[in-house]
Amino acid sequence: MYICYIDESGTPQIPGNTSHYILAGIAIPIWHWKNCDKEINTLKDQYSLSGAEIHTSWMQRRYLEQHQVPDFKDLPIPRRRAEVEKIRKTELLRLQKTRNQKQYKQTRKNYRNTANYVHLTHAERKEFIFEIAKRISNWGYARLFAECIDKIHFDPTRSSQTADEQAFEQVISRFEQYLQIISTGTPTKPYGLIIHDNNETVSKKHTALMKQFQSVGTLWTSVENIIETPLFVDSQLTSMVQIADLCSYALRRYLENDEKDLFSLVFNRADRKDGAVVGIRHFTDRNCKCMICQGHTA
Repeated sequence: MYICYIDESGTPQIPGNTSHYILAGIAIPIWHWKNCDKEINTLKDQYSLSGAEIHTSWMQRRYLEQHQVPDFKDLPIPRRRAEVEKIRKTELLRLQKTRNQKQYKQTRKNYRNTANYVHLTHAERKEFIFEIAKRISNWGYARLFAECIDKIHFDPTRSSQTADEQAFEQVISRFEQYLQIISTGTPTKPYGLIIHDNNETVSKKHTALMKQFQSVGTLWTSVENIIETPLFVDSQLTSMVQIADLCSYALRRYLENDEKDLFSLVFNRADRKDGAVVGIRHFTDRNCKCMICQGHTA
């Protein structure tokens, strides 16, 4: 049994606020799952992040409040957190008095999504994410599948699918084909299970799509090895979905900003066949020279 953990980065809406939409799935054999989870949790403990969700995009941001604390990096962790929280409470109270509800709600959201990380400097947060990516890179048994859609080249008027539907079909097809290939010559059939970050806007849609794929197949393959419909879970409670989040983030930041540090590590886990990258596709102009497109046509 292989478990494929799926998460997204960017927005599927056209045009949305990102140029790319990424859906990524990282597949782990169940006999390695416990070790992977333990490895991630051990690293979390080293950075005082036990029980915290790894949300890569929020961790990579700069927190202005930290720069308002004198000698922040020299303070003990409890003091760091206390000083930042004091500044944030003061700012929320100030915004309440201005009656600027839009800014207040956005600021409160930002604070809520970064609350678990305020005791780490920006350099420490980047170091932590990089260490996670290095561990993913070393998981030789893991396989990364992803559809990376350049929305400039995605025409919804000519497609029978939305961007997220196309991405989901691609990831499912590539995971299924991987399972079919490794089952060749083996006495027992390997099965796969999808575990998806719980997004209410896509859960019903992807469940219906999965039922359709299991009935009539995808455009690319019959679905014989993936069982059940996706299990939608709270990413805060499942470390491996957080790993899929990191992978999708790394792919998007490379394609949009040419950031290679994280990408080069997670790209090592892309499924390959005869030297060519078959697990990840960049849906874009055919003249694209990115590492994904070059690897895909190797």
